[in-house]
Amino acid sequence: MKHTHTYAAEESACCCSESTTSPSTTEHNHTNASKVLPKWKLFFRPILAFVILCSALATEHLFKANWFEGRIALLWYGLAYLIVGFPVMKDAWKSIKKGDFFSEFLLMSIATLGAFAIGEYPEGVAVMLFYSVGEVLQSLAVSRAKLNIKTLLDQRPETVTRIENNVQTSINAAEACIDDILLLKPGEKVALDGELMDEKASFNTAALTGESKPSTKRKGDSVLAGMINLETASTMRVTTAYKDSKLSKILDLIQHASAQKAPTELFIRKFAKIYTPIVVGLAVLICLAPALFVSHYVFSEWLYRALIFLVISCPCALVISIPLGYFGGIGAASKNGILFKGSNYLDSLANIRHVVLDKTGTLTQGVFSIQDIQIKKELDKEYILHLVNMAESNSTHPIATAIREYVGQEAPSYSVTHIEEIAGHGLRALIDGRQLLVGNTKLLDKFGISYDTEIKDIVYTTMAIAVDNEYAGYITIADQIKPEAKEAIQALKSHHIDCTVLSGDKNAIVRHVAESLGITNYFGDLLPEDKVTKFKAIKQSTTSVAFVGDGFNDAPVLALSDVGIAMGGLGSDASIQTADVVIQDDNIAKIPMAIKIGRETKKIVWQNITLAFIVKGAVLLLGAGGIATMWEAVFADVGVSLLAILNAIRIQRKVF
Repeated sequence: MKHTHTYAAEESACCCSESTTSPSTTEHNHTNASKVLPKWKLFFRPILAFVILCSALATEHLFKANWFEGRIALLWYGLAYLIVGFPVMKDAWKSIKKGDFFSEFLLMSIATLGAFAIGEYPEGVAVMLFYSVGEVLQSLAVSRAKLNIKTLLDQRPETVTRIENNVQTSINAAEACIDDILLLKPGEKVALDGELMDEKASFNTAALTGESKPSTKRKGDSVLAGMINLETASTMRVTTAYKDSKLSKILDLIQHASAQKAPTELFIRKFAKIYTPIVVGLAVLICLAPALFVSHYVFSEWLYRALIFLVISCPCALVISIPLGYFGGIGAASKNGILFKGSNYLDSLANIRHVVLDKTGTLTQGVFSIQDIQIKKELDKEYILHLVNMAESNSTHPIATAIREYVGQEAPSYSVTHIEEIAGHGLRALIDGRQLLVGNTKLLDKFGISYDTEIKDIVYTTMAIAVDNEYAGYITIADQIKPEAKEAIQALKSHHIDCTVLSGDKNAIVRHVAESLGITNYFGDLLPEDKVTKFKAIKQSTTSVAFVGDGFNDAPVLALSDVGIAMGGLGSDASIQTADVVIQDDNIAKIPMAIKIGRETKKIVWQNITLAFIVKGAVLLLGAGGIATMWEAVFADVGVSLLAILNAIRIQRKVF
C-alpha cells in the first residue's frame, strides 16, 4: 500500500485549505490546519477582508464619499483582496514551478485580477473572499472526517502502571516492554496488547469492534489496546510493543486507506487535469473570438464574461467532495467495526452480486466442543485420547483446542518423534513408537485403512483415528451456527445477492448448516485447491464475487475474489494483512452492512458529480452568454463545493 503524508495533502491536487489561512505553509494539509490552529484563527483572514470590503462598499455607496475613487479605491479594495488572495497566488506560483500550469489557484488568480483590471473591484474581492471561506470550511470538513475516526479509536492513555517486584510505577506507554506486567484500573483504557493474568475480567471493546456490550476475558485471553477495563482492577502481561499493537495497525490502515483509489475517484482526478486546460482555452476564446463576429465588440465586456467562465469552471466541488465522500464511507464503516483497505473496495462491494462464504468461523462460531467419543472396546480409551492430544498439541485449530480442553493440557510424556500435517486430510504422527493417524475419512482412505462407513453420515465434524494402520475409533465435535447468521443471509438475499458455502468440512455438515440458513448452493469435502476450482467456476458465471473467510487459510480464494472479506476477530493478524475488508468482531451481520455502506457511499458520490456538472454547466452557459455575473459564478464554484461537502459528510452521521 502506498503511504501518503496526510489524507488532505494527497487529495487536494487542485484545492488547498491552509493556503488561504497560512501563507507560510509548504504543503496542502487540511488536517493540520484545523488541528493546530483554533477555528477563529482559520477564519481571521476572511473576517478581516470582509470588514475592509464592507467599509469600502459603505464609503462608496452609502456615504457616497467623493474622495473614494481612483487610487484610493484601488488601494482600499486591493488591501482586502491581498489579505485573502495573496496565499492563493502564492500557491498558484508554487504549482507553476512544479509544472502544474492549470491549477485552481491560477484560475482564481486570473479571474479576480482580471476583475480588478476592468474596474470591478468589489466583485474581485468578493470572489476571492468567498473562495477563501469555502476553503476553510472544506479544511474543517476533511479534518472532522479524519479526526472523528482517530478520536473514536485512539484514546489510549499516555501512561501505564507497571508492576515490578510488587512495586507500582507510572511509565510512558510507549516505553513499556514485552513481558512487562501492567495494572489495569477500573474504567481505564488499555494502552498495549497483552494477555490477561487474572482469572476473569470484563472489557468494553467498542473502539475495536463497534459493539458496546461487555466482553468477558479469562486468564490467558488476549487483551487489546483500545479496550476498557470495566469492573475490577486487573493485571496483564504485555505481548506486543506499543507501535505494533492491533490498534496501531488499524489506525495506520485508516490513515492510508485513501491510497487505494476508487475508479470514480481516479476518473475525476484524470478528468480535472484534462478539463482545466480546456476551460482556460475556452475562456481565451470567449474573450477574443467575438471580435471576429460581433460588430460592437467591447473588450472589457467579453473579458468579464471570460473571467466569470473561469471562476465557474473550477473543479473544486469534484476534487474535494468525492474523496471526502469515500473517506466518509470508510469512517462510517470503521465506527461499526468494519475496516476497508481503500475506497476502491467500497465501490467494488457496492457492485457485489454473489457472496461465497467459508463455514467454520464465518457461518459458525468456530468454538468446538466434543460431543461423542467412540473407541474400540479392546483399546485403552484414555491412552488413545492422550496420543491424539499429543499429536494436536502444537495446533491452534479450534478442533485441537476442543481436544485439549477435554483431555487436559498436560498429557503423559510420550516420545514424539514425528508430526506431519497432510493438507485437507489431518495429521500423521509417530508417538511412543506407534504411528497415529487423526483426521477425516479421506486420511484413512489415503493410507488404505478400512473403517465403519456409517461415520460418513454423522452430521457432526468427525475425527477418525487409526493406530499402527488399524482403525481405532472416532471423535465427534460440534460447532454452533452463529445466532446472527440466518438474519445476515436473509439481508444479503434482500439485496439480491446470491450466497454459496465452500468448506473443507464433510458434506453432511455443510448441508446441515446451509439448509438451516436457507442457502441452496453449498459444497463440502473440499481441499484448498478444490475451493479455488469451485470459486473460479462461480466467478465465471457472475460479474462480481466476494469471498468471506479467515483471511489466511483461504488466501488463494481471497486473492481471486473481487473483494476479500476476512472475519478477522480480535486476534487475527493474518486477516488484517491479506483481506480487502476486515470484520473485526466476526459478526456476519456486518457483511450486508458493509455492502449497504458501499452502496450508500457510491450513491452520495454520484449525487455530488451530478450536482456539480448540472449547476456548473448551466451557469457556464449563462456566463458565456453574458447573463450570469460574478455572484452566480461564486455560487457555481464555492456554493456547489459546500453543498457537495455537506452531502458527503452526511454518511458519517447515518446509522446502518
